[in-house]
Parts: sequence; C-alpha cells; structure tokens
Amino acid sequence: MQFTTLVSFALATAASVHGAPVHKRIAQVIADSTTKWEAACDAAGGGAQCNQVAVASFGTLLAAPGPCEQQNAADNMIDLAKTLSNNADMITFAQIFAQQPRNSPTSQSVPYCQSAPRNAELNGLFQCQFQGDNPTTFVGGIAVGGNGTIPFGMSAHVNPAGSCPANPTGPIADGTQLVDLTQNPGVGGTTASNKTTGGSNSTSTVATSSAIPSSGSSDSDCEEDPTESIPTASIAAVASAMPSSTSGNFKLANGQDAQKLNAQFATLTATSLCTEGTNACVDSAFAQCVGGTYVTQSCGSGLICAALPLVNSAGTSITCTTNADALARIAATGAQGGLTG
Repeated sequence: MQFTTLVSFALATAASVHGAPVHKRIAQVIADSTTKWEAACDAAGGGAQCNQVAVASFGTLLAAPGPCEQQNAADNMIDLAKTLSNNADMITFAQIFAQQPRNSPTSQSVPYCQSAPRNAELNGLFQCQFQGDNPTTFVGGIAVGGNGTIPFGMSAHVNPAGSCPANPTGPIADGTQLVDLTQNPGVGGTTASNKTTGGSNSTSTVATSSAIPSSGSSDSDCEEDPTESIPTASIAAVASAMPSSTSGNFKLANGQDAQKLNAQFATLTATSLCTEGTNACVDSAFAQCVGGTYVTQSCGSGLICAALPLVNSAGTSITCTTNADALARIAATGAQGGLTG
C-alpha cells in the first residue's frame, strides 16, 4: 500500500512538472562549433583573423545574444572566406554553423532570425533545435505561429519541427555539434573537403586587443549557466590589453603584459562590471562579458584560464591550459614573477 502511494505520488509529481513551465537548461560546448571552420581558415592563410572570428562567432550560441547574432556571425565567417579566394571549406562550415542549435535557458525552442543575411550563401538557412527543446513553445512562452517562430522567408512552421536544411529529418541530440554529424549544409549538395576539417585538435592564437574589463560589482543576472564548458584543448581568445611593445623585444613585453592581465583577472568575480564583448579569466574559468556581467565557462578538470604571451608576434591570448604550461610560457619570455609578476 505504501509502495502504491509512493508511485502515485511520483506520477502525480511528474504530471505537475510537465504541466508547469520547464526550466531545464540545454547547453553545449560552444567552442566546438567553429573548430573545423577555424582549421579551414588557418589552412587558407587567414592568420590571426581566424581565431578572432571563431571566438566571436561561437559566443553567439549562448542564450543571451539576439536571434540574428548567429546569422551575423556566419556572415562574418563568409566575408573572411571571400577574402581568401572564396575558400569553399570555410563557406561550407559557415553555412553549417549558421544552422547549429543555440543554447536554450528553458528547454524551449529558440526563436529564428527575422532578417535576411548579407551573403547569398546563407539564404534559406536557419538553426536546428536540440531534441530536448519543446517543439511547440519558444523561449519567452511564444506558441508556434507567433513572432520569431517561423524562419525568415517561410510562411509556415518548420516541418519536421526542430529540423534545418543540414538536418532535414528533425532536431539533433542535446549538446551535439551539427558539423560533427554532416559536412553537407543542405544547399546545392555542397560538402567540405576532408583536407581541412581539422577536428578538435586544431589550435591557434590571436594578437588583437579589446578594452580591459573593468572591475567592480553588479547585481545584474545573466541567463547563462556559469559552468558551461569549453574544450580541454587550448582555445585562444581575444586578448584584453594592448601589448606594451610592438617592435624590438616583444617576447619580454608579451610576458609582462600577460602577467599584468593575470594580476587583474585575480581581482575579478562573476559580478564584476565589464565591457560588452570583452574576455577575461574569472576564478580560473574563461569568461565573456554579456550584458555587462561575466558569463563563465569552465575550462575542465586540471585546467585554468590564463593570459599567455604570443610567441611569434606582439600580443597576448586568453586560453585554457595547465598551470605548469602557463608558468613555462611566461618564463620563456624572460619575465620574472610567475603568472602575475
């Protein structure tokens, strides 16, 4: 009798949960979405621009950016491809990226962009949804047929629900990368060649800068989970300070600049105020400023986030690595004093 009561209670509880708004968050390792594109870009001779564009692009898969930010990022990826002899692999991977499902903060479908892309190569493309996303309700509680629930240029809802041109059979498994499932973006039978797919072992660094994140406190809340993970391989991110020297002994300057950044990062918390789009390290996690506060992404077991000196040019990068590797790289520049100087 007691067992029957417990079962009945469990079923009733499950029914009540299903009848209420769903709050499960569906996420992914966002940096994996641009790995193959970046490898193709590196092979095409894109240099430092490859990592810059890749990092900026995968950030649009978070829940906070607007519905067209992912498409805009794919446009940027194609823009760069067109400067590199219209590199076919870069264009194909950009088309697939444009269809990668985005994170859903509430396990509801994510709204579609309602404007045309800049590049014709993206016409008719829209993101798939994850299988765990509710196919009848979009983020914000919008029912199918409401604003943003039908892709731009279409007059009827997506069928099958959650599908996209690259995966026309339906949504893809939660956390999966579309680029790992197909090399065909679903437009004209285009596929990427095998020589530049790169896999997850491709690494690069970037020698650019953005405003130094400001410290302070804020009560702002971000809808992203503060523990979203990034790959254990080093993923270089945009540096947060200008190198103090662009000629001469840039290696020493790079090491000292990395130390200054790491010292500043040590003062930051998840509630520190920051400048939109800047990157940093917060409590050993990679962090991106979204909406004025940091969204952190765990580096993984045994890794820390750190500013590192570039090797072949002036500048620094922000990446996930081991503590020993970070110390060794800074020491190799001649800078004294460990991570923070």
